[in-house]
Amino acid sequence: MLRGWWLALTLVLAATVPAGGAFPVTVTDALGRKVTLVREPARIISIAPSVTEVLFALGLDRRIVGVSDADDYPRERVRTKPRVGGVQLNIERIVSLRPDLIIGMPGLQAAQLERLIAMGLPVLAVEANSIPQTYAQIALVGAATASERAAQRLIASMRSQQSGVEAAVRGRPRLRVYVEIWGEPLITAGQGTFIDDLVRRAGGRNVFADLRGWPQLSAEAVIQRNPEIIVLTHRQRDQVLARRGWAQVDAIRSGRVVSADSALLSRPGPRIVDGLAYLARLLHPEAFRR
Repeated sequence: MLRGWWLALTLVLAATVPAGGAFPVTVTDALGRKVTLVREPARIISIAPSVTEVLFALGLDRRIVGVSDADDYPRERVRTKPRVGGVQLNIERIVSLRPDLIIGMPGLQAAQLERLIAMGLPVLAVEANSIPQTYAQIALVGAATASERAAQRLIASMRSQQSGVEAAVRGRPRLRVYVEIWGEPLITAGQGTFIDDLVRRAGGRNVFADLRGWPQLSAEAVIQRNPEIIVLTHRQRDQVLARRGWAQVDAIRSGRVVSADSALLSRPGPRIVDGLAYLARLLHPEAFRR
């Protein structure tokens, strides 16, 4: 149901958002719901770290009245915000904060979003599985918060950085990349994920791009696909290097096993282009030497 929603979003926004940010505003969210905001939201709760980063990047600091337990960026500013729970939301706390807009991601918390919607609370669902979808998500949040100009400036800046990175790696060999999300069990990022999109744009080839979503793997499958670079979103590099049978893998033999900052690769927000630049420099350092 979420696939392709961002493509339709551009048309929806053009058709339903009045010029100049006037309200009421009607947008279509990631659940396919038409959400009408009668007035500009003044009390916003974010229940996803990437959404929180978007809100801060749009300059909406003073309107943020609640964030999730997992939110940690921008570090100094987000630490002062009330927390409303993580995997399990604190519904009572959310209600007590009197939000006029709650923004979350179905991919992280579908059941809880549905619960908030059923309670009649003002929910906007957003989702992104690629850089283009991240831009659409930012545009949607901008439209819903009367921050269209700030959203467009942010998107333009991100596009510029993206273009520079993609130009630098264009035409270079596509190295075989294995991204390990978790080690026990082995979980990777397959087709249809933002990490797969980043690997491709950074000049790599995801060795598990034939699988969809976040599949669980066997150790034998990784050995067989023989990645040239292993990117970890956890901090267990030493355990990976010591795995039985993995010494024959090209990435292990060359020492190209890196524990990355998971937030740069896993949050479809303003820093996703920083994640793209990080991956591109990891895969093709020669393209960025001066």
